[in-house]
Amino acid sequence: MIRPDNRLADLPMTPVECQRCHATVQVRKSSWQQTSVQWDEAGARTCLERRSSPSGGSIRDTDFFTCAGLRESIAQAALSGEIPMVEGSAPRGGRGPAGAPAEERAVTQ
Repeated sequence: MIRPDNRLADLPMTPVECQRCHATVQVRKSSWQQTSVQWDEAGARTCLERRSSPSGGSIRDTDFFTCAGLRESIAQAALSGEIPMVEGSAPRGGRGPAGAPAEERAVTQ
């Protein structure tokens, strides 16, 4: 029996498009420190860095989280509010938790 992920009911995945290669992935941010990314087959084929990885673009490759362009796109989407987060986790004054720049905290795994 597969149990549904109830976390997605409270905070669903949001599509984010890479500004470099235009691959689209589903992203969920619970906080500045936690980012979940779901690749589909089309996104894996579109991402230039993923295609050139040793796995050859296999979406089952657990070593490939995201490329540099997508990390930047996710950070910008998080900072602009395009990716919803749990209430109370927004950066204050452009700074994330522990005083780190919010852009860095937005993409940390």
